[in-house]
Amino acid sequence: MKTPLSGETLKQLVGQPATAIDTPALVVDLDALQRNLGRMAEFARKHDIRWRPHAKTHKSGAIARLQLQAGAHGVCVQKTAEAEAMVAGGIHDVYITNEVIAPAKLARVAALAHRVAAERGQLSIAVDSPEGVARLAQAMNEARAAGRGRAVIDVYVELDVGHGRCGVTPGRSAVALVHEIRKHPALRFAGLQAYHGKAQHLRTAQERREAIATVVQDVVFTRKLIEADGIAVELVTGAGTGTMVCEAASGVYGELQAGSFIFMDVDYGANERDPAQPHFEHALFVKTQVISSGLQHAVCDAGHKSHAIDSGLPRVHALDGAPELAYFNGGDEHGILRPVAGNPRVPEIGRLLWLIPGHCDPTVNLHDHLIGIRGGLRNGVVERILRVDARGALT
Repeated sequence: MKTPLSGETLKQLVGQPATAIDTPALVVDLDALQRNLGRMAEFARKHDIRWRPHAKTHKSGAIARLQLQAGAHGVCVQKTAEAEAMVAGGIHDVYITNEVIAPAKLARVAALAHRVAAERGQLSIAVDSPEGVARLAQAMNEARAAGRGRAVIDVYVELDVGHGRCGVTPGRSAVALVHEIRKHPALRFAGLQAYHGKAQHLRTAQERREAIATVVQDVVFTRKLIEADGIAVELVTGAGTGTMVCEAASGVYGELQAGSFIFMDVDYGANERDPAQPHFEHALFVKTQVISSGLQHAVCDAGHKSHAIDSGLPRVHALDGAPELAYFNGGDEHGILRPVAGNPRVPEIGRLLWLIPGHCDPTVNLHDHLIGIRGGLRNGVVERILRVDARGALT
């Protein structure tokens, strides 16, 4: 049995007013999304830098194609399954910005590398260990031996520049890893990945600048060591929505991986905006409806199953300016709404509201579709249904 917001029912929404969308539902303001894309494209042109947005944010082949049309060089993903979903959606320049170790996954990576090569595209991947290099080379060699072709996969050495997650220590360890990559004909050393995830959410612009200044020092030091061995470092890639102005201004980075800019969320919205940062608008919303109303609070039908809470609760979007309601934890299926200071009224039953998710990426992963509207939240019309192609793509 199909759910009310799937399949043919969703297609029937096209052309209808936004008020016709059942709740809870994940909605994209297409006008805001297009403005965000345009601002990112203009920023990249101004700084003469490539941008390769992270598709893990939207997980949609249709949105990835919009990004490419706006000037993106390709897309980033974190998982092999996400890469497969993007390629199936017609995206043939994909970078897996993560380590892949399991032989079964690496066999899929190798098959995908040959598939995109046949389309004159390119698959890239990150590594941070000699073991990772050896396993990747074995998978690529086995694919070649099986007659899949002679594809070469681009390999980036990931540096741990402060996030404390994956990545090799900057310096000699990275140089040794470059030499390991160059031993294998099916692998091509493509450059360095230097992404500082924690710096994205430092609240002040000055904190973010200081963090990335340290990152740049590590990258320059490592690059010089590699080049001293006669090896060119063609590209340094990294950056996120929070720090992209710093990497772009460094003169060291050649590519930006920012992804959340296309939607924004409460967490990124809490950052102090750097004056050099383009103004990115909130474009992703959870539409919800008040289903119960009391003297001091109301309840809406959008609980944790409709939005991620790892970066905090959503914010009630204030259509008319000043916020009038605050959202509180109500569990899986419910959200608690209370008036904020200066607003004495509890919303009535049936009122439609728009929530800005706390974290856009995992929120998208909770939904099968994004409902794209044109003309604003209040008076907009449903223009298209965007499938979340890589929903649940965890492997």
